[in-house]
Amino acid sequence: MPSTLKHIAISGNIGCGKTTLAEKLSKHYGWTPLYESVDHNPYLRDFYGDMTRWAFHLQIYFLNSRFRQINEIRNNSKTIVQDRTIYEDAYIFAANLRKSGHISERDYQSYLDIFMSMIEFVHPPDLLIYLKADIPKLVKQIQKRGRDFEDAMRIDYLKNLNQHYEEWIGGYTLGKLLVIDVTDLDFVKHVEDFSYVVGKVDLELNSLFSHQY
Repeated sequence: MPSTLKHIAISGNIGCGKTTLAEKLSKHYGWTPLYESVDHNPYLRDFYGDMTRWAFHLQIYFLNSRFRQINEIRNNSKTIVQDRTIYEDAYIFAANLRKSGHISERDYQSYLDIFMSMIEFVHPPDLLIYLKADIPKLVKQIQKRGRDFEDAMRIDYLKNLNQHYEEWIGGYTLGKLLVIDVTDLDFVKHVEDFSYVVGKVDLELNSLFSHQY
């Protein structure tokens, strides 16, 4: 493993298993996990009840929260595994809400101005892990975790997010990228599925290490 490895990030749609994998990888490798702020998010429940009213507020909250995490990663000597990136806030979620008409063009441009100011101080992760999953898998996972405010989430919202993810990942050039299709995997129930994921991560870490010499 590279001695300078600082930042691994896990990206993917709602319900793909990012948080669970971040937790499992942190225990396996001894990394420090940084989770997305969901339980203490003051806007999330309202957002799923009325996306148009609360979309801009929610995205600003997430953007600020993620930028704080970036500073935490930069000032930390430990290796961090992050649950979702600041790029996804802008290129996936805010872009999707603008395209769907839930954020006005004026608010979207204000949001992008803030994001572009922040991004000048952001270093991309050493390794980005993208968890790819089909819609039935996402729906099943969302239902399993039982957050009542997510019951109102529409299938077309997840589909649109998946499309944005595919486009973003398809053009990702900021650093090393590992795509894992988790549609038929259950790395909580099946130890062999988690071993499969770890094997893929090990290969990428070894590759990062060899590129240092």
